[in-house]
Amino acid sequence: MQRYKCVISYDGSGFSGYQVQPNKRTVQSELEAMLAKMHKGASIKVVGSGRTDAGVHAKGQVIHFDSPLAISEQKWEIALNSMLPEDISVLSVLKVDASFHARFAAVRKEYRYILHLSPKRDPFQRKFAYQYPYGLNVDSMREASKFFLGTHDFTSFCSAKTEVEDKIRIIEAIDFINGGDLLTLRFVGNGFLYNMVRILVGTLLAVGSGDLLPEDIPVILEKKDRRFAGKTAPAQGLYLWEVFY
Repeated sequence: MQRYKCVISYDGSGFSGYQVQPNKRTVQSELEAMLAKMHKGASIKVVGSGRTDAGVHAKGQVIHFDSPLAISEQKWEIALNSMLPEDISVLSVLKVDASFHARFAAVRKEYRYILHLSPKRDPFQRKFAYQYPYGLNVDSMREASKFFLGTHDFTSFCSAKTEVEDKIRIIEAIDFINGGDLLTLRFVGNGFLYNMVRILVGTLLAVGSGDLLPEDIPVILEKKDRRFAGKTAPAQGLYLWEVFY
């Protein structure tokens, strides 16, 4: 058996998330169904670097799977892309050692969240950015974002449904990238909790709109209570951008 590492991208708007769910279309179910066809019905388990929710996109999701088929990396890429639906693309395929694990070997991740700041609705952005036409103080958002950097307990900034007990994470960078009507927030960290990036964005939007002050962020972190942070930003603006090993 050979283990393969694949970098994939997908438009999340047509999926009920990454992970397999009964009677729902997911990225993992599409991948495993396609691999089953290639392996004459045999079940091939696909492991991802992490889950993405319904409507969330990926530029650089990483998966791995094991296969007995003797196919070159280039031919794997061609075969996978020829069989997958148009909203999933395999960017690269690499043979790796059996010890590689797409999830547990990851050392950091980069997420990006795209805001569409125009007051006019753009039908071509509606599934790929969150329209926020109300005006923002981006300087205040930048000031607030500095309080998230470093090692913190992010209990206040994850979903109440989060199952993991250890909610301490390290955020290495938060950048603001201007692009006309689009404002991209870039987050790099050693890991992110369930809905964490979307709640961070929602909280920064509350700062930018004046509902919160930058100096409120350390207080919210200390509270360790989801009720004190901002709203969860919508899924369509979020992208899993890159996974680092």
